[in-house]
Amino acid sequence: MTAETTPETTATTPAETTNKPSVLFVCVHNAGRSQMAAAYLTHLSEGRIEVRSAGSAPADSVNPAAVEAMAEEGIDMSAQSPKILTDEAVQDSDVVITMGCGDACPFYPGKRYEDWKLEDPAGKGVESVRPIRDEIKARIQALIAELLPAETTK
Repeated sequence: MTAETTPETTATTPAETTNKPSVLFVCVHNAGRSQMAAAYLTHLSEGRIEVRSAGSAPADSVNPAAVEAMAEEGIDMSAQSPKILTDEAVQDSDVVITMGCGDACPFYPGKRYEDWKLEDPAGKGVESVRPIRDEIKARIQALIAELLPAETTK
């Protein structure tokens, strides 16, 4: 009897023991891109994925234009606040998606790392944030399809 190995079955991650994948979104200020990504993933995965976000140098508050852009999608981010990036957050996540934090993001073997090149919404109005939001949504939908391949996504 022979078994074929596919990329989906070669790595053992904390998610395999909890049956719930976990994702950490990191950007410098944790005020725009990472907050929108976390909000979309929380909303679209309907709790099937554990979601975290953090920043290497967190801002005092979430970008109001990002909050407004997400409200247009029916997602309320108004109660969110930027959080500091910790080693524990990285260690407790299966997938770490950076959005401009560069070398400030700790690296741990066995984690899946992605760097999403996205425009920074800092200082921009909602009109300029909408295209960034829409790109994040498309990436989140693809991520959900990868992490939950047997389940349907919105």
